[in-house]
Amino acid sequence: MEMSSSIRDTFVHYVKDLFPNLTTEDPLFNVLALSTILVVSAFIYIIARLLIRPQIANWVYKSNNRWDNALQEHGFFRRLMHLFPALFIYIATPVLIEDEAVMHGAIIKSAQLYMLYSGVLAVYALLSTIEDVYNASALARRAPITGFIQVSKLAFAIVAILLSISLIVGKSPLLLLSGLTAIAAVLLLIFRDTILGFVAGIQIAANRMFNTGDWISMPKYEVDGEILEIGLTNVKVQNWDNTISTLPTYSLTTEAVKNWRGMQESGGRRIKRAVYIDIHSIKLCDNNMLERLSGIRFINDYIEKKKTELRDYHRDMSIDESDLLNSRRLTNIGTFRAYLEAYLRKHPNINQDLTLMVRQLPPNELGLPLEIYCFSAEKAWVKYEKIQADVFDHVMAMLASFELRAYQRDGHLSLLAQREQYLKEERASHNENKLKGDSEQSADAD
Repeated sequence: MEMSSSIRDTFVHYVKDLFPNLTTEDPLFNVLALSTILVVSAFIYIIARLLIRPQIANWVYKSNNRWDNALQEHGFFRRLMHLFPALFIYIATPVLIEDEAVMHGAIIKSAQLYMLYSGVLAVYALLSTIEDVYNASALARRAPITGFIQVSKLAFAIVAILLSISLIVGKSPLLLLSGLTAIAAVLLLIFRDTILGFVAGIQIAANRMFNTGDWISMPKYEVDGEILEIGLTNVKVQNWDNTISTLPTYSLTTEAVKNWRGMQESGGRRIKRAVYIDIHSIKLCDNNMLERLSGIRFINDYIEKKKTELRDYHRDMSIDESDLLNSRRLTNIGTFRAYLEAYLRKHPNINQDLTLMVRQLPPNELGLPLEIYCFSAEKAWVKYEKIQADVFDHVMAMLASFELRAYQRDGHLSLLAQREQYLKEERASHNENKLKGDSEQSADAD
Protein backbone atom coordinates (compact mmCIF):
# COMPACT_ATOMS: atom_id res chain seq x y z
CA MET A 1 0.00 0.00 0.00
CA GLU A 2 2.84 2.41 0.89
CA MET A 3 4.57 1.62 -2.41
CA SER A 4 1.35 2.31 -4.33
CA SER A 5 0.94 5.64 -2.58
CA SER A 6 4.56 6.51 -3.28
CA ILE A 7 4.16 5.71 -6.98
CA ARG A 8 0.94 7.71 -7.17
CA ASP A 9 2.50 10.67 -5.38
CA THR A 10 5.48 10.61 -7.72
CA PHE A 11 3.20 10.53 -10.76
CA VAL A 12 1.07 13.41 -9.38
CA HIS A 13 4.25 15.41 -8.74
CA TYR A 14 5.41 15.03 -12.36
CA VAL A 15 1.93 15.93 -13.65
CA LYS A 16 1.88 19.04 -11.46
CA ASP A 17 5.21 20.10 -12.90
CA LEU A 18 3.78 19.87 -16.42
CA PHE A 19 0.29 21.14 -15.67
CA PRO A 20 0.33 23.29 -12.48
CA ASN A 21 -3.41 23.96 -12.47
CA LEU A 22 -4.43 20.33 -13.05
CA THR A 23 -6.09 18.44 -10.15
CA THR A 24 -6.52 14.68 -9.62
CA GLU A 25 -10.29 15.07 -10.01
CA ASP A 26 -9.89 16.54 -13.46
CA PRO A 27 -10.72 14.07 -16.35
CA LEU A 28 -7.51 15.16 -18.09
CA PHE A 29 -5.55 13.68 -15.19
CA ASN A 30 -7.11 10.28 -15.75
CA VAL A 31 -6.43 10.56 -19.48
CA LEU A 32 -2.77 11.28 -18.76
CA ALA A 33 -2.63 8.38 -16.27
CA LEU A 34 -4.19 6.00 -18.80
CA SER A 35 -1.81 7.20 -21.52
CA THR A 36 1.15 6.64 -19.21
CA ILE A 37 -0.06 3.14 -18.32
CA LEU A 38 -0.52 2.21 -21.99
CA VAL A 39 2.88 3.59 -22.99
CA VAL A 40 4.66 1.72 -20.20
CA SER A 41 2.75 -1.50 -20.98
CA ALA A 42 3.69 -1.20 -24.66
CA PHE A 43 7.31 -0.67 -23.63
CA ILE A 44 7.14 -3.79 -21.42
CA TYR A 45 5.77 -5.80 -24.35
CA ILE A 46 8.52 -4.56 -26.66
CA ILE A 47 11.18 -5.45 -24.10
CA ALA A 48 9.66 -8.91 -23.61
CA ARG A 49 9.44 -9.49 -27.35
CA LEU A 50 12.90 -8.19 -28.27
CA LEU A 51 14.89 -9.50 -25.31
CA ILE A 52 13.11 -12.31 -23.50
CA ARG A 53 11.60 -14.16 -26.51
CA PRO A 54 14.89 -14.43 -28.46
CA GLN A 55 16.61 -15.73 -25.34
CA ILE A 56 13.92 -18.36 -24.84
CA ALA A 57 14.10 -19.31 -28.52
CA ASN A 58 17.87 -19.67 -28.20
CA TRP A 59 17.46 -22.05 -25.26
CA VAL A 60 14.83 -24.04 -27.14
CA TYR A 61 16.93 -24.51 -30.27
CA LYS A 62 19.94 -25.58 -28.23
CA SER A 63 17.88 -28.18 -26.41
CA ASN A 64 17.48 -31.70 -27.82
CA ASN A 65 13.96 -32.11 -26.42
CA ARG A 66 11.01 -32.46 -28.76
CA TRP A 67 8.45 -30.85 -26.49
CA ASP A 68 10.07 -27.41 -26.15
CA ASN A 69 10.46 -27.19 -29.93
CA ALA A 70 6.76 -27.93 -30.27
CA LEU A 71 5.96 -25.22 -27.72
CA GLN A 72 7.97 -22.74 -29.77
CA GLU A 73 6.31 -23.81 -33.04
CA HIS A 74 2.81 -23.41 -31.62
CA GLY A 75 3.58 -19.94 -30.20
CA PHE A 76 3.30 -20.80 -26.50
CA PHE A 77 6.03 -18.37 -25.40
CA ARG A 78 4.84 -15.68 -27.80
CA ARG A 79 1.36 -15.81 -26.28
CA LEU A 80 2.73 -15.70 -22.75
CA MET A 81 4.46 -12.42 -23.61
CA HIS A 82 1.03 -10.77 -23.88
CA LEU A 83 0.35 -11.46 -20.20
CA PHE A 84 3.06 -9.06 -19.01
CA PRO A 85 1.61 -5.77 -20.37
CA ALA A 86 -1.93 -6.81 -19.41
CA LEU A 87 -0.79 -7.68 -15.89
CA PHE A 88 0.94 -4.29 -15.61
CA ILE A 89 -2.25 -2.48 -16.70
CA TYR A 90 -4.26 -4.48 -14.16
CA ILE A 91 -1.85 -3.59 -11.34
CA ALA A 92 -1.10 0.02 -12.29
CA THR A 93 -4.67 1.17 -12.96
CA PRO A 94 -5.84 1.15 -9.29
CA VAL A 95 -2.64 2.96 -8.34
CA LEU A 96 -2.87 5.87 -10.79
CA ILE A 97 -6.62 6.12 -11.41
CA GLU A 98 -9.20 6.66 -8.67
CA ASP A 99 -11.81 3.95 -8.12
CA GLU A 100 -14.57 6.51 -8.63
CA ALA A 101 -13.36 7.35 -12.14
CA VAL A 102 -15.60 6.16 -14.99
CA MET A 103 -12.77 4.53 -16.92
CA HIS A 104 -11.37 2.66 -13.91
CA GLY A 105 -13.76 -0.30 -14.11
CA ALA A 106 -13.57 -0.51 -17.91
CA ILE A 107 -9.75 -0.61 -17.88
CA ILE A 108 -9.63 -3.26 -15.15
CA LYS A 109 -12.13 -5.46 -16.97
CA SER A 110 -10.34 -4.98 -20.29
CA ALA A 111 -7.05 -6.04 -18.70
CA GLN A 112 -8.71 -9.08 -17.13
CA LEU A 113 -10.29 -10.09 -20.45
CA TYR A 114 -6.98 -9.64 -22.24
CA MET A 115 -5.18 -11.82 -19.69
CA LEU A 116 -7.97 -14.39 -19.85
CA TYR A 117 -7.83 -14.82 -23.62
CA SER A 118 -4.03 -14.68 -23.73
CA GLY A 119 -3.99 -17.45 -21.14
CA VAL A 120 -6.53 -19.51 -23.11
CA LEU A 121 -4.45 -19.16 -26.29
CA ALA A 122 -1.36 -20.24 -24.35
CA VAL A 123 -3.25 -23.27 -23.05
CA TYR A 124 -4.30 -24.05 -26.65
CA ALA A 125 -0.64 -24.00 -27.68
CA LEU A 126 0.21 -26.28 -24.75
CA LEU A 127 -2.53 -28.75 -25.74
CA SER A 128 -1.35 -28.72 -29.37
CA THR A 129 2.17 -29.43 -28.13
CA ILE A 130 0.91 -32.40 -26.10
CA GLU A 131 -0.87 -33.69 -29.21
CA ASP A 132 2.26 -33.37 -31.38
CA VAL A 133 4.51 -35.07 -28.85
CA TYR A 134 1.98 -37.87 -28.36
CA ASN A 135 1.51 -38.38 -32.10
CA ALA A 136 5.27 -38.73 -32.50
CA SER A 137 5.36 -41.54 -29.91
CA ALA A 138 4.57 -45.23 -30.36
CA LEU A 139 1.41 -44.84 -28.27
CA ALA A 140 -0.21 -42.88 -31.10
CA ARG A 141 -0.54 -46.13 -33.08
CA ARG A 142 -2.64 -47.58 -30.28
CA ALA A 143 -5.10 -44.77 -29.56
CA PRO A 144 -5.46 -41.27 -31.10
CA ILE A 145 -6.02 -38.32 -28.77
CA THR A 146 -6.93 -35.63 -31.32
CA GLY A 147 -10.59 -35.82 -30.32
CA PHE A 148 -9.80 -35.44 -26.62
CA ILE A 149 -7.51 -32.49 -27.32
CA GLN A 150 -10.30 -30.80 -29.26
CA VAL A 151 -12.76 -31.49 -26.43
CA SER A 152 -10.33 -29.91 -23.98
CA LYS A 153 -9.98 -26.84 -26.20
CA LEU A 154 -13.76 -26.59 -26.48
CA ALA A 155 -14.10 -26.84 -22.69
CA PHE A 156 -11.55 -24.05 -22.15
CA ALA A 157 -13.33 -21.92 -24.75
CA ILE A 158 -16.68 -22.38 -22.99
CA VAL A 159 -15.12 -21.53 -19.62
CA ALA A 160 -13.49 -18.43 -21.13
CA ILE A 161 -16.79 -17.25 -22.61
CA LEU A 162 -18.61 -17.76 -19.29
CA LEU A 163 -15.91 -15.90 -17.37
CA SER A 164 -15.96 -13.09 -19.94
CA ILE A 165 -19.70 -12.63 -19.61
CA SER A 166 -19.35 -12.82 -15.83
CA LEU A 167 -16.70 -10.07 -15.85
CA ILE A 168 -18.71 -7.83 -18.16
CA VAL A 169 -22.04 -8.09 -16.32
CA GLY A 170 -20.47 -8.39 -12.87
CA LYS A 171 -22.29 -11.58 -11.94
CA SER A 172 -21.05 -14.90 -10.61
CA PRO A 173 -20.31 -17.60 -13.26
CA LEU A 174 -22.45 -19.99 -11.19
CA LEU A 175 -25.50 -17.86 -11.93
CA LEU A 176 -24.75 -18.07 -15.63
CA LEU A 177 -24.40 -21.86 -15.41
CA SER A 178 -27.76 -22.14 -13.65
CA GLY A 179 -29.30 -20.08 -16.45
CA LEU A 180 -27.84 -22.40 -19.08
CA THR A 181 -29.89 -25.31 -17.76
CA ALA A 182 -33.01 -23.53 -19.03
CA ILE A 183 -31.74 -23.74 -22.59
CA ALA A 184 -30.17 -27.19 -22.27
CA ALA A 185 -32.36 -28.59 -25.07
CA VAL A 186 -31.18 -25.88 -27.47
CA LEU A 187 -27.55 -26.48 -26.47
CA LEU A 188 -27.95 -30.22 -27.06
CA LEU A 189 -29.27 -29.47 -30.54
CA ILE A 190 -26.42 -27.06 -31.29
CA PHE A 191 -23.71 -29.36 -29.97
CA ARG A 192 -25.29 -32.60 -31.23
CA ASP A 193 -22.41 -33.53 -33.55
CA THR A 194 -19.88 -32.52 -30.90
CA ILE A 195 -21.48 -34.74 -28.26
CA LEU A 196 -21.86 -37.67 -30.65
CA GLY A 197 -18.27 -37.21 -31.83
CA PHE A 198 -16.98 -37.12 -28.27
CA VAL A 199 -18.79 -40.36 -27.37
CA ALA A 200 -17.58 -41.98 -30.60
CA GLY A 201 -14.03 -40.83 -29.84
CA ILE A 202 -14.15 -42.57 -26.46
CA GLN A 203 -15.41 -45.77 -28.09
CA ILE A 204 -12.73 -45.62 -30.80
CA ALA A 205 -9.93 -45.02 -28.30
CA ALA A 206 -11.16 -47.58 -25.75
CA ASN A 207 -11.68 -50.37 -28.30
CA ARG A 208 -8.79 -49.40 -30.62
CA MET A 209 -11.21 -49.48 -33.53
CA PHE A 210 -9.44 -46.96 -35.78
CA ASN A 211 -6.29 -44.89 -35.82
CA THR A 212 -4.55 -42.42 -38.08
CA GLY A 213 -2.88 -44.25 -40.93
CA ASP A 214 -5.49 -47.02 -41.08
CA TRP A 215 -6.87 -47.94 -44.48
CA ILE A 216 -10.67 -47.96 -44.37
CA SER A 217 -13.45 -48.54 -46.91
CA MET A 218 -16.97 -47.12 -46.60
CA PRO A 219 -18.97 -47.80 -49.78
CA LYS A 220 -21.89 -45.72 -48.50
CA TYR A 221 -19.77 -42.55 -48.60
CA GLU A 222 -17.54 -43.72 -51.48
CA VAL A 223 -14.56 -43.63 -49.13
CA ASP A 224 -11.55 -45.85 -49.75
CA GLY A 225 -8.26 -44.58 -48.38
CA GLU A 226 -6.11 -43.73 -45.39
CA ILE A 227 -7.24 -41.87 -42.27
CA LEU A 228 -5.40 -38.57 -41.92
CA GLU A 229 -7.04 -37.29 -38.76
CA ILE A 230 -9.68 -38.38 -36.27
CA GLY A 231 -11.10 -35.19 -34.79
CA LEU A 232 -13.87 -34.35 -32.38
CA THR A 233 -16.56 -33.88 -35.01
CA ASN A 234 -14.92 -34.91 -38.30
CA VAL A 235 -12.65 -37.59 -39.72
CA LYS A 236 -10.42 -36.79 -42.71
CA VAL A 237 -9.67 -39.63 -45.13
CA GLN A 238 -7.35 -39.34 -48.11
CA ASN A 239 -8.69 -41.58 -50.86
CA TRP A 240 -6.39 -43.40 -53.24
CA ASP A 241 -7.19 -40.87 -55.97
CA ASN A 242 -5.76 -38.19 -53.60
CA THR A 243 -9.16 -36.65 -52.89
CA ILE A 244 -10.02 -35.84 -49.27
CA SER A 245 -13.27 -37.10 -47.75
CA THR A 246 -14.62 -35.59 -44.53
CA LEU A 247 -16.96 -37.75 -42.45
CA PRO A 248 -18.74 -37.28 -39.12
CA THR A 249 -16.71 -38.99 -36.41
CA TYR A 250 -19.72 -40.90 -35.12
CA SER A 251 -20.19 -42.50 -38.56
CA LEU A 252 -17.18 -44.72 -37.81
CA THR A 253 -19.18 -46.37 -35.01
CA THR A 254 -22.66 -46.31 -36.56
CA GLU A 255 -21.97 -47.25 -40.20
CA ALA A 256 -20.45 -50.31 -41.85
CA VAL A 257 -16.69 -49.72 -42.12
CA LYS A 258 -14.03 -52.12 -43.37
CA ASN A 259 -10.67 -51.57 -41.67
CA TRP A 260 -7.71 -53.06 -43.53
CA ARG A 261 -5.38 -52.75 -40.56
CA GLY A 262 -5.52 -56.51 -39.94
CA MET A 263 -4.31 -57.15 -43.46
CA GLN A 264 -1.53 -54.57 -43.11
CA GLU A 265 -0.35 -56.13 -39.85
CA SER A 266 -0.64 -59.70 -41.14
CA GLY A 267 1.75 -61.59 -43.38
CA GLY A 268 -0.06 -61.01 -46.66
CA ARG A 269 -2.89 -59.55 -48.70
CA ARG A 270 -5.58 -61.85 -50.00
CA ILE A 271 -5.95 -62.85 -53.64
CA LYS A 272 -9.44 -64.22 -54.29
CA ARG A 273 -10.43 -64.37 -57.94
CA ALA A 274 -12.03 -66.97 -60.21
CA VAL A 275 -11.56 -67.95 -63.85
CA TYR A 276 -14.72 -69.25 -65.58
CA ILE A 277 -14.01 -72.48 -67.45
CA ASP A 278 -16.10 -73.45 -70.46
CA ILE A 279 -17.85 -76.64 -69.33
CA HIS A 280 -17.71 -78.08 -72.86
CA SER A 281 -13.90 -78.12 -72.68
CA ILE A 282 -13.79 -80.36 -69.58
CA LYS A 283 -12.94 -83.98 -70.41
CA LEU A 284 -11.07 -87.11 -69.34
CA CYS A 285 -7.33 -87.29 -69.94
CA ASP A 286 -6.11 -89.94 -72.35
CA ASN A 287 -2.65 -91.50 -72.26
CA ASN A 288 -1.25 -89.08 -74.82
CA MET A 289 -2.37 -86.07 -72.81
CA LEU A 290 -0.97 -87.50 -69.59
CA GLU A 291 2.36 -88.22 -71.26
CA ARG A 292 2.49 -84.65 -72.53
CA LEU A 293 1.50 -83.14 -69.15
CA SER A 294 4.10 -85.29 -67.35
CA GLY A 295 6.70 -83.01 -68.93
CA ILE A 296 5.53 -80.15 -66.66
CA ARG A 297 7.85 -80.30 -63.66
CA PHE A 298 5.31 -78.94 -61.18
CA ILE A 299 2.95 -81.93 -61.64
CA ASN A 300 5.03 -84.82 -62.94
CA ASP A 301 5.16 -86.34 -59.46
CA TYR A 302 1.40 -85.75 -59.05
CA ILE A 303 0.61 -87.53 -62.34
CA GLU A 304 2.83 -90.51 -61.53
CA LYS A 305 1.25 -90.81 -58.09
CA LYS A 306 -2.25 -90.70 -59.57
CA LYS A 307 -1.34 -93.29 -62.21
CA THR A 308 -0.16 -95.64 -59.47
CA GLU A 309 -3.32 -95.09 -57.43
CA LEU A 310 -5.56 -95.77 -60.43
CA ARG A 311 -3.53 -98.82 -61.45
CA ASP A 312 -3.87 -100.28 -57.94
CA TYR A 313 -7.59 -99.47 -57.87
CA HIS A 314 -8.23 -101.19 -61.20
CA ARG A 315 -6.24 -104.22 -60.12
CA ASP A 316 -8.07 -104.51 -56.79
CA MET A 317 -11.48 -104.04 -58.44
CA SER A 318 -10.60 -106.32 -61.39
CA ILE A 319 -11.37 -103.59 -63.91
CA ASP A 320 -9.75 -103.45 -67.31
CA GLU A 321 -8.22 -100.01 -67.86
CA SER A 322 -9.55 -100.05 -71.43
CA ASP A 323 -13.09 -100.27 -70.04
CA LEU A 324 -14.12 -96.62 -70.39
CA LEU A 325 -17.45 -97.13 -68.60
CA ASN A 326 -16.12 -98.61 -65.36
CA SER A 327 -12.52 -97.41 -65.10
CA ARG A 328 -11.41 -94.28 -63.29
CA ARG A 329 -9.40 -91.67 -65.14
CA LEU A 330 -7.94 -88.24 -64.50
CA THR A 331 -9.69 -85.12 -65.81
CA ASN A 332 -8.01 -82.19 -67.43
CA ILE A 333 -9.57 -79.72 -65.01
CA GLY A 334 -8.57 -81.76 -61.95
CA THR A 335 -5.01 -82.00 -63.24
CA PHE A 336 -5.05 -78.27 -63.99
CA ARG A 337 -6.22 -77.58 -60.43
CA ALA A 338 -3.32 -79.64 -59.08
CA TYR A 339 -0.93 -77.77 -61.36
CA LEU A 340 -2.13 -74.36 -60.18
CA GLU A 341 -1.77 -75.30 -56.52
CA ALA A 342 1.76 -76.62 -57.13
CA TYR A 343 2.57 -73.46 -59.11
CA LEU A 344 1.40 -71.25 -56.22
CA ARG A 345 3.35 -73.35 -53.72
CA LYS A 346 6.51 -72.52 -55.62
CA HIS A 347 5.70 -68.85 -56.26
CA PRO A 348 8.21 -66.60 -54.42
CA ASN A 349 5.68 -63.78 -53.84
CA ILE A 350 2.93 -65.96 -52.32
CA ASN A 351 2.87 -66.35 -48.53
CA GLN A 352 3.07 -70.10 -47.86
CA ASP A 353 2.14 -69.74 -44.18
CA LEU A 354 -1.39 -68.53 -44.90
CA THR A 355 -4.34 -70.26 -46.55
CA LEU A 356 -3.63 -71.42 -50.11
CA MET A 357 -6.01 -73.43 -52.28
CA VAL A 358 -7.52 -73.73 -55.74
CA ARG A 359 -11.20 -74.66 -55.56
CA GLN A 360 -14.27 -75.09 -57.70
CA LEU A 361 -17.35 -72.97 -57.09
CA PRO A 362 -20.88 -73.98 -58.10
CA PRO A 363 -21.28 -73.79 -61.90
CA ASN A 364 -23.56 -71.15 -63.37
CA GLU A 365 -24.56 -69.77 -66.75
CA LEU A 366 -21.02 -68.44 -67.24
CA GLY A 367 -19.34 -71.82 -66.81
CA LEU A 368 -17.44 -73.49 -63.97
CA PRO A 369 -15.66 -70.97 -61.67
CA LEU A 370 -12.15 -72.09 -60.75
CA GLU A 371 -11.11 -69.85 -57.86
CA ILE A 372 -7.61 -69.11 -56.63
CA TYR A 373 -7.50 -68.29 -52.91
CA CYS A 374 -4.11 -67.30 -51.49
CA PHE A 375 -2.22 -64.38 -49.97
CA SER A 376 0.35 -62.15 -51.61
CA ALA A 377 3.49 -61.59 -49.55
CA GLU A 378 3.50 -57.98 -50.79
CA LYS A 379 0.79 -55.77 -49.26
CA ALA A 380 1.51 -52.48 -51.04
CA TRP A 381 -1.23 -51.80 -53.58
CA VAL A 382 0.89 -51.48 -56.73
CA LYS A 383 3.09 -54.51 -55.98
CA TYR A 384 0.05 -56.55 -54.95
CA GLU A 385 -1.80 -55.80 -58.20
CA LYS A 386 1.30 -56.70 -60.22
CA ILE A 387 1.65 -60.07 -58.48
CA GLN A 388 -2.04 -60.83 -58.91
CA ALA A 389 -1.91 -59.91 -62.59
CA ASP A 390 1.18 -62.07 -63.15
CA VAL A 391 -0.53 -65.07 -61.53
CA PHE A 392 -3.64 -64.80 -63.69
CA ASP A 393 -1.63 -64.07 -66.81
CA HIS A 394 0.00 -67.45 -66.26
CA VAL A 395 -3.33 -69.13 -65.46
CA MET A 396 -4.96 -67.93 -68.68
CA ALA A 397 -1.90 -68.82 -70.77
CA MET A 398 -1.73 -72.39 -69.39
CA LEU A 399 -5.39 -73.25 -70.10
CA ALA A 400 -4.61 -74.36 -73.65
CA SER A 401 -1.93 -76.77 -72.41
CA PHE A 402 -4.65 -78.67 -70.53
CA GLU A 403 -7.08 -78.36 -73.47
CA LEU A 404 -9.36 -76.09 -71.44
CA ARG A 405 -11.09 -72.89 -72.54
CA ALA A 406 -12.10 -69.85 -70.54
CA TYR A 407 -15.72 -68.89 -70.97
CA GLN A 408 -16.32 -65.67 -72.89
CA ARG A 409 -19.81 -64.53 -73.77
CA ASP A 410 -20.29 -64.06 -77.52
CA GLY A 411 -21.55 -60.55 -78.18
CA HIS A 412 -23.21 -61.59 -81.47
CA LEU A 413 -25.14 -64.40 -79.82
CA SER A 414 -26.12 -62.04 -77.01
CA LEU A 415 -27.61 -59.61 -79.56
CA LEU A 416 -29.51 -62.45 -81.24
CA ALA A 417 -30.90 -63.50 -77.87
CA GLN A 418 -32.01 -59.95 -77.16
CA ARG A 419 -33.69 -59.72 -80.59
CA GLU A 420 -35.45 -63.01 -80.03
CA GLN A 421 -36.69 -61.83 -76.64
CA TYR A 422 -37.92 -58.59 -78.21
CA LEU A 423 -39.82 -60.46 -80.94
CA LYS A 424 -41.31 -62.77 -78.34
CA GLU A 425 -42.59 -59.81 -76.33
CA GLU A 426 -43.99 -58.20 -79.48
CA ARG A 427 -45.91 -61.39 -80.37
CA ALA A 428 -47.26 -61.65 -76.83
CA SER A 429 -48.40 -58.02 -76.93
CA HIS A 430 -50.02 -58.55 -80.36
CA ASN A 431 -51.91 -61.62 -79.16
CA GLU A 432 -53.07 -59.77 -76.06
CA ASN A 433 -54.41 -56.85 -78.13
CA LYS A 434 -56.12 -59.26 -80.51
CA LEU A 435 -57.88 -61.07 -77.68
CA LYS A 436 -58.95 -57.74 -76.22
CA GLY A 437 -60.43 -56.64 -79.58
CA ASP A 438 -62.29 -59.92 -80.02
CA SER A 439 -63.82 -59.56 -76.57
CA GLU A 440 -64.98 -55.99 -77.33
CA GLN A 441 -66.62 -57.11 -80.62
CA SER A 442 -68.37 -59.87 -78.78
CA ALA A 443 -69.71 -57.42 -76.23
CA ASP A 444 -71.03 -55.09 -79.00
CA ALA A 445 -72.83 -58.02 -80.67
CA ASP A 446 -74.59 -58.85 -77.44
